[in-house]
Amino acid sequence: MDKNKHKIGTKVIHAGQSPEPITGAVMPPIFTTSTYVQPSPGQHTGFEYTRAQNPTRFALERMVAGLEGSGLSAEQDETNGGFAFASGLAAMATVLELFEAGSRVLAMDDLYGGSGRLFSKVRAHSQALDVVRADLSDADALRANMTADTKLVWVETPTNPMMKIADLGVIAKICKEINPGVVLACDNTFASPINQRPFEYGFDISMHSTTKYLNGHSDAIGGVLITNDAELAQQLRFLQMAVGSVMSPFDAYLVLRGIKTLDVRMARHNETGLKIAGWLETHEQVEKVIYPGLTSYPQHALAKQQMSGFTGMVSFTIKGGLDAAKAMLETVRLFALAESLGGVESLIEHPAIMTHASVPAEMREQLGITDGLIRLSCGIEDADDLIADLDQALAVGARAGVDSGAAAKA
Repeated sequence: MDKNKHKIGTKVIHAGQSPEPITGAVMPPIFTTSTYVQPSPGQHTGFEYTRAQNPTRFALERMVAGLEGSGLSAEQDETNGGFAFASGLAAMATVLELFEAGSRVLAMDDLYGGSGRLFSKVRAHSQALDVVRADLSDADALRANMTADTKLVWVETPTNPMMKIADLGVIAKICKEINPGVVLACDNTFASPINQRPFEYGFDISMHSTTKYLNGHSDAIGGVLITNDAELAQQLRFLQMAVGSVMSPFDAYLVLRGIKTLDVRMARHNETGLKIAGWLETHEQVEKVIYPGLTSYPQHALAKQQMSGFTGMVSFTIKGGLDAAKAMLETVRLFALAESLGGVESLIEHPAIMTHASVPAEMREQLGITDGLIRLSCGIEDADDLIADLDQALAVGARAGVDSGAAAKA
């Protein structure tokens, strides 16, 4: 049977993989060499220098390309359109190298703070990029900001941390009609390839911070780009080698190992995220729950159509503002107060102070990233234990919010 026709639960084990030819090792070994012997100048086995080629990194790159469904053959690109980098931001930065100085970039308004910082505080200066931010979940806003000279459209869906859902099919249709040559890129980190595959909707590049769901164990930093366009693959291969921010062989091995359980982990993340979001929605201390899997969520129908699961990411607003939020965050026991997401362990954080502190205050207010907003990354622990932890912490937050309100009135 053609491996490309396997279901994704099989692909996470076998995509792009074959036993190591010399020993028959089931898992690709960690090739830590920096260089490779050539029997004669310019004659080699396809490996010259690890910045350009490494068997362990190649195995990961082929795997993720298979999960995203790139469709490129080995003849079109040796890793089927997959490219691994030292971090998610390194992957993003390499995408930006595709474009000349002064190019126009249209990006989602609600982005991971580091992504927005790279666009607006680094490349807007060093590359003179004309970065326009807009709510790309709104077709009217998209049409108003998309132009014939826009070179790149950068989308997150669901967004971080407000969980907006962008209609990838609509975005692709509108943008390609206005500029057929525009590059459409989707940060697919929150969804993972288990829940969403942007190529199915007309996108050119899918990006992941492998630090998150793909690796899943909070022990390796990395990023990947996948493309289903042979010309883009050729350009990205050159840039990966020329810029040099590649993933190390050891990190590639860790991420590849983590992906083997991605399908079963995401099933648990999806289940727990939905259960906790539903419970939070009934809690008297919670003002608002933001989770696409809830029928009360405004874009639930679109999320259900575009995604096969809603992830373990849940955002909510606690009553009592910053004092209540801080008290709750200081009181959790199973949830770890830490940045990042997508690991087997549950994390909790305060976007306005932590992951999105680099976002200007006026933009945070516009997006709804308030002092009372809390973001959860629900792990794979027992959901009832996680709910019990949140319940006791919310009770502490409620008391702190009352005390703060009383002090303000006094």
